[in-house]
Amino acid sequence: MSIKRRDFIRSLALALPSLACTRGLCLARGGPDYGPGLLGKRLSPFFKPQADKSIECTLCPQACQVEPGSRGACRVRQNIDGKYYTLVYGNPCAVHLDPIEKKPFFHVLPGTLSYSLATAGCNFSCLFCQNWEISQKSPDETINQRLSPQNAVDRAKYKGAASVASTYVEPTIFMEYMLDLGRECRQKGLLKVMHSNGFVNPEPFKLLAKVLDAACIDLKSMNEDFYQKVCGGELGPVKDTLVRLHKAGIHTEIVHLMIPTLNDGLKETKALIRFVRDELSPETPVHFTRFHPQYKLLNLPPTPVNVLDRAQKTARSMGLSHAYVGNVPGHPAENTYCPNCGNLLIKRVGYHLVEQNITMGKCPRCGHAIKGIWSLPGEMRAKNNLA
Repeated sequence: MSIKRRDFIRSLALALPSLACTRGLCLARGGPDYGPGLLGKRLSPFFKPQADKSIECTLCPQACQVEPGSRGACRVRQNIDGKYYTLVYGNPCAVHLDPIEKKPFFHVLPGTLSYSLATAGCNFSCLFCQNWEISQKSPDETINQRLSPQNAVDRAKYKGAASVASTYVEPTIFMEYMLDLGRECRQKGLLKVMHSNGFVNPEPFKLLAKVLDAACIDLKSMNEDFYQKVCGGELGPVKDTLVRLHKAGIHTEIVHLMIPTLNDGLKETKALIRFVRDELSPETPVHFTRFHPQYKLLNLPPTPVNVLDRAQKTARSMGLSHAYVGNVPGHPAENTYCPNCGNLLIKRVGYHLVEQNITMGKCPRCGHAIKGIWSLPGEMRAKNNLA
């Protein structure tokens, strides 16, 4: 989910004509509807009133108990006189036009663009966060713009995107905004996708599942202690979300950032593989991704490539059909191969496609069906005036 220099430069060419940037995260300039600390206040349905005008947030498993005038752990929801308000409805601080492969989705409309946005805030506090400049801030501290769901999806279509992505920070913290973005995507023929930590309660998830086409979930560790000490969260709810996504039929890919000495042991890798294979599907794509020192983990080295190689080969030997190596541009395990006959289906270098050989979602050599979203559904194609 990091935004690297070459991608920032590319986004300047792709984004809206006039841009304002903060630490590589860019958004469109909009006169009075653009500026530092611009809030998007809206009453949230995700809370329970408590005594003395306190509330309990019901959006995520943090279950914050919030006194009047205070905010939850995500910093973007505030108790105002006994009612709970989101402060990030329609006021993103980061807007980009990215390759879909950057999310990373390798099995969703390869080679297309995804209109990607984020607000400030997060319900985790990961010590290795790559976008900590916005995820660990409140919306009062970031440069925001007013961007309604309708305008966001219209801009996405105008720019030639095939999807709208909620990403960069934890997107469920702006659930109200994300739900309306999803509804607009349904009406206007785009896919709605997200990159998430999966830390969300069942009831909000049910609403999201109605408008979500694909999810990329960070499965950060199979160790509860890691989640609590390194991320400020819990493992159990993330696993539950992954199971719910699978049962709902929402295309899901998993990212496992392998951090030296913290979560890169072979025992833990095998536990993650077994969970994906047995509780989700052997066809679920898993990205074993290289760590680079970020934020508060500057003392650790980048992940050795041989550790990623071992994880990828172990996943294939244990029955996963699609195991990838991420953040190592040019690595052979960036490519997609048919799990049945071994035919090269998609060749990638970083975020760029070199070859695309999948035909109607199948291997052209043996006819094996490949899990993913390889074309827009018929009704979406019609809305985009595609043959």
